[in-house]
Amino acid sequence: MNTIQLKHPLTISGATVSSLSLRRPKVRDLEAMERAGDKDIAKSINLMANLSEQTPDTIRELDAEDFMALSEVVSGFLGGVKSSQ
Repeated sequence: MNTIQLKHPLTISGATVSSLSLRRPKVRDLEAMERAGDKDIAKSINLMANLSEQTPDTIRELDAEDFMALSEVVSGFLGGVKSSQ
């Protein structure tokens, strides 16, 4: 599990979220990501939500800098492998 300290904490339901922990993805997470839509951003949001046990709406509220930091962690989990599409 990787924990990322947010540079721009969120307030969700009155609670401050200053870090997010991401677990390593399983194949079922990748399947769910593919079903999330045809846009890469929608797939990324869905995968990050699953891995962090947050809602997609919480991920959408992240500052872009924090979103990119999470994206780098997820990319590391996947070994930088690109889709063959």
